[in-house]
Amino acid sequence: MSNEIPTKDIGELLDEVSSKIPKLITGLMDTVYSAESGKKMGQSVGSFYKELLESGIPQEEALKMARDYMLSMKDITQSFSNQSK
Repeated sequence: MSNEIPTKDIGELLDEVSSKIPKLITGLMDTVYSAESGKKMGQSVGSFYKELLESGIPQEEALKMARDYMLSMKDITQSFSNQSK
């Protein structure tokens, strides 16, 4: 059994990975920032707001909670975007 590190194999693997990662990140970013994604986020926030109201949360508090939810989702996507750069 050899203790040699397969540097050639590792190099080829890294070349393959480095050629595919930019495409993967671009695809993910297109998904996060697409019109469809915005539509789904709006539906999600709207549904959350509606559920809060139906649960008896006062309108002003439900609006604040829905706004906070939306901002949290925005922060998550921005964090993901910053990490992929």
